[in-house]
Order: sequence, then C-alpha cells, then structure tokens
Amino acid sequence: MSLFDLTGKRALVTGASGGLGQAMAIGLAEAGADIIAVSSSEARETVRLVRELGRKAELIAADLSQESLLEGVVAQANEFYGGIDILVNNAGIIRRKPAAEHSWQDWHDVVSLNLDSVFFLSQLVGRGMLERGSGKIISVASMLTYQGGINVPGYTASKHGVAGITKALANEWAGRGVQVNAIAPGYMTTNNTAPIIADENRYKSITDRIPAARWGTPDDMKGPVVFLASAASDYMNGHVLNVDGGWLAR
Repeated sequence: MSLFDLTGKRALVTGASGGLGQAMAIGLAEAGADIIAVSSSEARETVRLVRELGRKAELIAADLSQESLLEGVVAQANEFYGGIDILVNNAGIIRRKPAAEHSWQDWHDVVSLNLDSVFFLSQLVGRGMLERGSGKIISVASMLTYQGGINVPGYTASKHGVAGITKALANEWAGRGVQVNAIAPGYMTTNNTAPIIADENRYKSITDRIPAARWGTPDDMKGPVVFLASAASDYMNGHVLNVDGGWLAR
C-alpha cells in the first residue's frame, strides 16, 4: 500500500466546495496529503472535513475563469506549503442550451473555466514541478470527451480540449518527472446532473445503459484520483481514465 501513500504531499484541488471536488480532496487527505481547496463558492466544509482527518487544509476563494487571478492563486498556494506536488483541475460549469441558441457568453463562460484555467493553472503549477523534477497533474474530463452530447456544445468542446491538453503536456513533461493524466467521470449524482436526474424518463434510460446499473457518486472518484496522484501511476502519462460504471463499454 506504500505505493498509494501520499503522506507529506501537497495537493491543490479546484472546485473543491462540494461534489466531485470535495470527494477528491477528502480522498487525497485520507491517503495522507495536505490540501489547498480552491473554489469560487464556500469551501469551508471541505477544509473542516480534511482537518478532521488530521491533515492540513487551507482555503483560497477565487473565480478561476478570471485569468488575472491565476498567478495569485498559485503564489498563495505556494506560500501555504512551500510548493504543490499534486494539482487536480476539477472546477467546471455547464450551460444547457441547443447549439442553435448557444450564446457567445455561454460559450465563453464555459470554455474560460473548463479549458483555459486548466491549461494556465497546469502551466503555472507545472513550472514548479518541472524545477523539482516531480509532480502529478490530474484534470477532470467527461464522457463528453468522447461523445457529442445534447444541448451542451460548449461543455463538450471544453472536455474534448481537456483530453488534448492532457496529452500535449504529457508529451513535453513525462520525461522530466511530471505525470499529466485525466479522469473522465461517467454519470455522477452532482449538482451539474440534477436537471437530468429530475427527468424521470431520461434518468431511467441512462441508468438502464450503465452496466454497473447505477449512477456514480462523488466517493467513486476517491480511488482513481489517489491512484493518479501516487507513485502507483508513475508510468502513466497522457491517459484519460474512465470512471463510468462501464458506460463506454456498452
């Protein structure tokens, strides 16, 4: 189990106020990591839960879609713990509207947070990792990294882009000790999927297709993120790990 031990590691997790981000932050802390929770909304609950595990936890409130704030976020994170060993790019939003009606603002808002911040945070944090010759960057992709979806063109484009960034960074950084990978969650019970869950017919049709016969929960992300953050995945580079209950295998 020492392969999965994260004791002494410093992890920055974005979108950590709840849902998948909170669960991944707690999972990393359970494996021994200290956490910096970044969120545009209240994340004190995440900090409290991490501290209850005996790990250090700090909070940075920031809207990561604002490019001008990113350098400050990374500088503050470095001040807390003296560096970042693990970056989890989880923050994201979704705007549901038919492609013919998808506004410039909706597109811009989604891509700015879901894609631009992933690249520039990875760049800023990655520089320190490259100097030390070690680090783990994990971005959250989606089933819509592979599929087109319905009424979410901006989100789909951003999640395809996450896979591309993951592979591009891995090509440049794998030989320098930094592993860059991604996790593609399947259908998870989160605030983002609440409109689908509320549609009884669509919820049933999706569930019927999932070989695991259930939707995922945020806790289902704990094991995968710990794996990709740990020495157990040191030879994995540029990979998108599907955590989907078998959705894509169907």
